[in-house]
Amino acid sequence: MQRNVRITLSVNGEALEAAFAPYKTLLEVLREDLGLTGTKHGCELGECGACAVLVDGEPQLSCLVLALECEGRAVETVEGLARGAQLHPLQSAFADLGAAQCGYCTPGILMTAKALLERDCAPSRDAIREAISGNLCRCTGYQQIYEAIEEAARRLAA
Repeated sequence: MQRNVRITLSVNGEALEAAFAPYKTLLEVLREDLGLTGTKHGCELGECGACAVLVDGEPQLSCLVLALECEGRAVETVEGLARGAQLHPLQSAFADLGAAQCGYCTPGILMTAKALLERDCAPSRDAIREAISGNLCRCTGYQQIYEAIEEAARRLAA
């Protein structure tokens, strides 16, 4: 019989303790054990980017990370972007510019873009394109996504 492991990690700034089977991915623990379903379950192969979260500020594909590897680390999910009713500038720019169509890829793109904007406050279109190159979107053609990230950068700078 497999025993659960118990770890402590910070999720969206809150220290949490979680108990789960040791083979579970971070994606599974976030969605199934912690109820944070904003992180999407896509390909489970690390090819679509729908499950991207930040681990210690860096984008990670949560379907490829064992949750055990996150003990004592800071995990940020899309649920942690807004502050109460106040949307993060990325979220409001995506809404204002129609960058989210079906919305399935949006959480992963938002988290990847957040990491980009934290290290480069005015990224070029090429830098944006490269940063989100691992996030697949089947609806938008990316133009609105690029424009929303550029707009969010302007809003953050203001």
